[in-house]
Amino acid sequence: MNILTAKNVTKRFGGLVAVSGLNIDLAQGSIVSIIGPNGAGKTTFFNCVTGFYKVDEGEIIFDGNLLNHKSTDLITRMGISRTYQNIRLFANMTAIENILVGEHPHLKTFWAEAIFRTPRFLKEEKDAEAEARRLLRYVGLAGLGDSLARNLPYGAQRRLEIARALASRPKLLLLDEPTAGMNPNESAEMMRFIKNLRDDLGITILLIEHDMRVVMGISEHIHVLDFGQKIAEGTPKEIQRNPRVIEAYLGRGAASGLEAEGVSATV
Repeated sequence: MNILTAKNVTKRFGGLVAVSGLNIDLAQGSIVSIIGPNGAGKTTFFNCVTGFYKVDEGEIIFDGNLLNHKSTDLITRMGISRTYQNIRLFANMTAIENILVGEHPHLKTFWAEAIFRTPRFLKEEKDAEAEARRLLRYVGLAGLGDSLARNLPYGAQRRLEIARALASRPKLLLLDEPTAGMNPNESAEMMRFIKNLRDDLGITILLIEHDMRVVMGISEHIHVLDFGQKIAEGTPKEIQRNPRVIEAYLGRGAASGLEAEGVSATV
């Protein structure tokens, strides 16, 4: 069963076609990567899925519901959450406060109840903080709830951003370069963590990633974009051997040279 289907999705910015006729099926409970050179349209597609951009043509269907023209907050409440290539935490808020922001779409009390601190508001506030601390423990940041986000190490900030995304109770989690800036040991730990998100919580994972060790080590299926179009899809082994993918990453001359020498290249 597919949890997300993109049908002929196109997004233009003036005369620039950032995404062109893109078709993607995402199976529920899978871990899938989108790869491609810089400017291939990967993040633009993420922005279309989450409602930051409105598609010019085509359809995006999530869990049986058409996402076209739905607002970002409604899409979040429906069960899609994301992280960003450049960490976007609230730097001067604590770790707990950042996660509470992520819980906001599912809080039910009204502003008037908050002003008068009604029993319902106080209970919801207590439950929300307990859930935030549980998520901190889950991502390995127990005891750091009162630390300002800007004071956390880089890897901890990445995990906090994921915790904030989890606070909105997603069925589908979009990760934009989750291992960017990490050393090999940190990347390996993040790979294990992402697999646990799927295995423990049943969340479907769609990620953009440039580190091919991560992509090949974690993905069950891979979609390759170049200049806004999908040029290949398949298993990691199929993608590693695909000439069009090698060419997109290494260039036509390098790819031809490898073929002439009979060298098996990996992207």
